[in-house]
Amino acid sequence: MKLPKLCLTGLICILTTSLVAQQTPTTTDAAIPAGPVQPHTLLDGTPVKLRLTQTISSADAKVNQEIPFEVVDDVKVDDVVVLAKGATAIGTVTEADHKKSMGRGGKLNLSISYARLSDNEKAALRATKDTKGGGHVGAMTGAMVATAVIFFPAAPLFLFIHGKDITIPSGTEITAFVEGDMHLDMAKFGVSTTPATVVASTQPTLIIDSTPAGADIEIDGAFVGNTPSTVNVAAGSHDVAVKKKGFADWTKKLNVTGGSIHLSAELESASAN
Repeated sequence: MKLPKLCLTGLICILTTSLVAQQTPTTTDAAIPAGPVQPHTLLDGTPVKLRLTQTISSADAKVNQEIPFEVVDDVKVDDVVVLAKGATAIGTVTEADHKKSMGRGGKLNLSISYARLSDNEKAALRATKDTKGGGHVGAMTGAMVATAVIFFPAAPLFLFIHGKDITIPSGTEITAFVEGDMHLDMAKFGVSTTPATVVASTQPTLIIDSTPAGADIEIDGAFVGNTPSTVNVAAGSHDVAVKKKGFADWTKKLNVTGGSIHLSAELESASAN
């Protein structure tokens, strides 16, 4: 009775090896020069490690059924977590057949659809790192052949063939990859995008005019313009002087804390003193 089992295992190994050989490229793809990386971008091919959160079986799975996964590790962009550990990812059943009579086994076929980012947007995922050519099946097949599992790198993600119904247990981990570059609005992830230079607009100002107009304005002994003028000053104590030939100097001491202060100097003729 042991001989048929050994023959079956050998047949599986041969089929698996054949599949690997068919999907391994015989030529090396020419390198495609990468363009400049845009800021705030979740890049195509970024790995996302996922864990299945429920057991699924070919005995009762339905085509188009959504299968929940959770993200195992944080994914960051610009050193900011955009896909957090524990976030939700969704797979979809694309084929489900329960076991048949005459020893025909069940089939269960899944693909990974998307993961939910911290800003609630969906990031599309795929099963392979590079869809432009090349096989990524070898290492996975080597680990799975003992249990008669065959892995295909392109969608669908999984194809399980066995002599009975297929069950994928909760806790099974796989690695998916981001499908296409995704530009992110970092403000939605709590990152401030306001330039620090905008703060300067809150600097205190003095609005100074005089009668007659055209007088010199000095602040803390330094000439800053002629009346009427609007002058930015630092917060604190300042000496303001308004001077015009033929008129007595007008002076005022101020303690400025913020906002705008309007000063109107009524100049008196020097001959009146």
